[in-house]
Amino acid sequence: MASWIFRMSVMVLSTFISSSQSKRDKLLYCSACKAIVDELNYSISQVDPKMTINIGSFRLNPDGTMTDKKVPFARSETHLGELLDGVCNSMNDYALYVDPETHHKQYRRFAPRSSGSSENFPDFKNFQFDGPEASNNLKFACETLVEELEDDIISLLGQDEGNVQEELCNRVSDYCEDDSQPNDEL
Repeated sequence: MASWIFRMSVMVLSTFISSSQSKRDKLLYCSACKAIVDELNYSISQVDPKMTINIGSFRLNPDGTMTDKKVPFARSETHLGELLDGVCNSMNDYALYVDPETHHKQYRRFAPRSSGSSENFPDFKNFQFDGPEASNNLKFACETLVEELEDDIISLLGQDEGNVQEELCNRVSDYCEDDSQPNDEL
């Protein structure tokens, strides 16, 4: 009887989760997903590649040695976890962008990064600045995705393989599955 109730609870919960995900604004969540990957990749690129962190067990082996190894700090689980804690604060630097040729909409970064050069300023006439509500919505979508996909984000970025943005946003989350625009324009 208890297992039947458990199975029914799981079925109801999974139906609720999938129906609530399908009602989410794909434009908003796809853009948030791409922005997360873009912001994290940028933050990773700012870390000295020579920095390492010890990981492993703190137990002594029978021979009296400890088993640990050094891994690059930038892509360590510790560092990625710290980055995830603050990644959604950068969503205020994004606004709705409408491509003048295709009329494709997506949230894109409009604010230059502190180390960016002045020649990377976007053309602001194609951005729609709808006030704090739009950036709050993007920040909420970001926080939701970080909460739901934290393990996947850390795993994908920790491996440093392939196109993380495509894997996370198209395959894992399905928010950008119909997106045919290039992913590197954030």
